[in-house]
Amino acid sequence: MDFDYARYMLTGAAVKNESADPCSSKSSLYRKHLAEILNINRSRILAFKNKAPPSSKHTSNSSSSSSSSPIRHRKLTKQKRRIHKFPERILDAPDTIDDFYLDLLDWSSGDVIAIALKNDIYLWSASDGSTVELLSASDEIGPVTSVRWAADGRHLAVGFTNSHLRTLQGGHHLRVSSLDWNKDILTSAGMDGLIINNDVRVQSHIVSTYRGHNDEVCGLRWCPSGGQLASGGDDNLVHIWSLSSNQWIHRFEEHSAAVKALSWSPFHSGLLATGGGLGDERIRFWNTNTGACLNSVETGSQVCSLLWSSHERELLSAHGFSSNQLTLWRYPSMVKMVELEGHTSRVLSMVKSPDGYKVASIAGDETLRIWNGVFATPPKGKSAEERRREPFPNIPRIR
Repeated sequence: MDFDYARYMLTGAAVKNESADPCSSKSSLYRKHLAEILNINRSRILAFKNKAPPSSKHTSNSSSSSSSSPIRHRKLTKQKRRIHKFPERILDAPDTIDDFYLDLLDWSSGDVIAIALKNDIYLWSASDGSTVELLSASDEIGPVTSVRWAADGRHLAVGFTNSHLRTLQGGHHLRVSSLDWNKDILTSAGMDGLIINNDVRVQSHIVSTYRGHNDEVCGLRWCPSGGQLASGGDDNLVHIWSLSSNQWIHRFEEHSAAVKALSWSPFHSGLLATGGGLGDERIRFWNTNTGACLNSVETGSQVCSLLWSSHERELLSAHGFSSNQLTLWRYPSMVKMVELEGHTSRVLSMVKSPDGYKVASIAGDETLRIWNGVFATPPKGKSAEERRREPFPNIPRIR
């Protein structure tokens, strides 16, 4: 890289062999002086150990910019969510009927839990913890087999063993095991296999009847838009019905046990989760627009109830024999996030609070358990009211 120095080093040996000459002393001094000049700091070539001192301008700016530079100084990792594994409250629920097919629990938009205990219905206020008895049925009508709050939180539908609602008599001849609301339409289903739509605003309340199940209908859920109804029965069948037609749209026969657990996704239009009872023990996911089965997951226990999170892609399942636990799954990977244990008998019903954070479960062990922090809180920046006002809340966003 330095031709002058290289040439000097190559010819240096020849210089030593030159004959002595009086005039050569000057030449030797010149070469020595030239060598010293060419060899200055040569050992420091490519030595970057000593850094150049930073400029005063850079030093003053670095302190101010460091706090505002998330790329350089902030580690972009998602904080792991802490999930409470123990119930916030445990309430006694004496005389709970340990029947897999019944729907004995619901949580209203007014933050009040309705619970059916044999012939009686009690209301428990989640805000102040107070309890009142709503009604007590006679043995000729009772016991109470299903309860369901209307969306307004002021009307409660009640199903009995020997008749339908006292104000909506006629239609069912055996017990009413499942109820659900679609605005002013109260849909009921029971042991006779019939599904009846009742318009509570008119005297002739029966507006349509669905026939397709061969045994007791124990699961009933309208989708968020109100356009489709899912029903599950003791005949191991799942039907998808349309509000505008009396004929089922889809008929799913893949479960090998009774289907009580039904839950519609709040994020994906037409996504339904169903759970099979003892002998099936699987959670299946369906696209009700096409009729396709999207996934099937073995749980190892009887699936009694399913709940989607309102804020995250997560699904909570409640189980019976043999673990009697609640399991939180991450969707769509269906990786187990946590298992909540405590019930000593199968979980009969499970509902979530109106804000979507808490979960209530009732089991055959005659206890009502309130679980706090099972589901994640919504992302900061928008209130719940603002999110409800968003157009097409059930349509997935393009990211």
